[in-house]
Order: sequence, then structure tokens, then C-alpha cells
Amino acid sequence: MSTEAPPEVEEVTETEVTPAEPAEAEAPATEAPVAEEAPEEEPAADAPAEDAEPVVEAETPVEEEPAPVVAGITPSGRIQATGKRKSSIARIILEPGEGTINFVDGRTLEEYFGRQTLVAQIRQPLEVAGAAGNYKITARITGGGVGGQAGALRHAISRALIKLDENLRTPLKREGFLTRDARIKERKKAGLKGARKRPQFSKR
Repeated sequence: MSTEAPPEVEEVTETEVTPAEPAEAEAPATEAPVAEEAPEEEPAADAPAEDAEPVVEAETPVEEEPAPVVAGITPSGRIQATGKRKSSIARIILEPGEGTINFVDGRTLEEYFGRQTLVAQIRQPLEVAGAAGNYKITARITGGGVGGQAGALRHAISRALIKLDENLRTPLKREGFLTRDARIKERKKAGLKGARKRPQFSKR
């Protein structure tokens, strides 16, 4: 048998380790910059001096609010009101006075109506309110008959007194002076003799 020669083993040589170069010397610490001193602020020119006297502002006058405007009351204090009954319309002006009731044509209440029952009916609201003799009334009435005009005038006086004093509404309403009587004559219809009346029926 032939014997083989063993493989040659390479000799491992240790490599020389060179020492690492020493680290570079640390850089010298830089000096911190010195902060510059801020310049002193000069006092503003607008600022008042401590020794100066305080300025007192002039007070502005306060304007008073105007009084609320009430419908039917003129700036002079006169009260205007309208009353109605059936087809009559009465317009009056109520103002402080000696208690007379006249019409725009100059006639007095007694001369216009001529019946004491109607005159007493017209003065009822003033008596209930306890204002008889305290106010002067000037009236103008249109439409209707004498009784309707008297009721319209009483209605107008009642409304004027309520504008003067709202507390008078309850006693005047209790007496029925604020109720508007809306009855009017119904118009005639075509084909009829009146509003409702029909012609007599004829069979032939």
C-alpha cells in the first residue's frame, strides 16, 4: 500500500496590531458671547408726567327720551276719539274745560237733540267717570237718525275717557258704554221688494 503524505499546514502568523492613534485633543471650549446691555427706554412723549394735574373730561348732557306717543292724543294734550252706533259716526275732541258739549257748527247739545232723554244718555259716561264739568267736548256727527247719533256720541266720549285713564275701562264696560251697536239696514236684493220680502206668489 502506498502512504499519502499529510497536507501541509500553513503556519498562521499573528499580525502585529498597531496601536490606535491617540484621539485628537479636544477643541478648547469657546467663550460664551457677552450679552449687550439693552439701552434704557426713554419715557414716551404722550405719557403724562407724574406731577401733572389730571384732566377732567367735560360731562356730556344726557338727552331725555321723548314721551311715548299715544294714538288719539295730540301733542297739545287734546284727545281725539271716534264712536259709532248703527250707521251713525261721531268724532270728538276732548280737552280740559268747563264741561260744555258743543258741535262744530256752534250749536249746543240741547239745541241739536232737543230731547232731555238723549242729552242725559250722552252725559252718562262723564257721570260714571266722575268727570262731569271738567272737560270741554267738540263733536261732529254724520249719518243715521237722532237716536243713533246720540249713541255714537256716547260711545266716542267713553273711548276718549279710556285714553285719558285706562282704569275707567271696567266701570264703563260694566255699564255697556263701550259696546258698538253694529246694526244697520240690510240692502235690498235683486228680484225682491226689500232685503227679505218677496213678491206675492201667483200660481197662474
